[in-house]
Amino acid sequence: MGYGRAGPRVLGGVGAEEFIPDQLTLESLREAASGCRGCDLWEDATQTVFGDGAKHANVMLIGEQPGDREDIEGMPFVGPAGRILDEGLEAAQIARTSVYVTNAVKHFRFTRRGKRRLHEKPNSQQVRACRPWLQAEVETVRPSLLVLLGATAAQSLLGRQFRVTQNRGTLLDSDLAEAVTATIHPSAILRGDPEQRERELGAFVDDLRFARSLL
Repeated sequence: MGYGRAGPRVLGGVGAEEFIPDQLTLESLREAASGCRGCDLWEDATQTVFGDGAKHANVMLIGEQPGDREDIEGMPFVGPAGRILDEGLEAAQIARTSVYVTNAVKHFRFTRRGKRRLHEKPNSQQVRACRPWLQAEVETVRPSLLVLLGATAAQSLLGRQFRVTQNRGTLLDSDLAEAVTATIHPSAILRGDPEQRERELGAFVDDLRFARSLL
């Protein structure tokens, strides 16, 4: 794949590279990630939310971080954004059971408002700290196609200068997999103008159909 397991050192934290096991399997990675202390997010999160899906999936979808439901259930994309993703995949004729889904950051970052836990975007240090897990997942699953969902996932792997709005639905120049493409995160559809939701969902499905055409 052209990259090593160890990610960059992170000021104020050891980074996840210290926790990556010698033998790379999804089982060993998931077990090791459950004890990751590479940044501060583990302190408030319920649990690590590692990737899930087919062990040798042709398609890997990478989002930002787990949300409230994911943090509770310990599985990626099982909350409201996951339902949008499922709807998009079905419309694009991509079977959810045939893909591997994960996030750039494995712990839920949030702020409390009363009893509610509201999503807070992970900072660049936290994204860097977690990158070795993501790289190890890509190295282990070896997908033919990477679909990067949203800016955090895309910038984690392609650099902070990358802009999803300018490059969505295109074949990207990257050696991370045979084909790499990007689109918006499903949560952006939920957060957007309700009157534009159907149009945004249609554009999201178009991007996923383009991704399927790359296989």
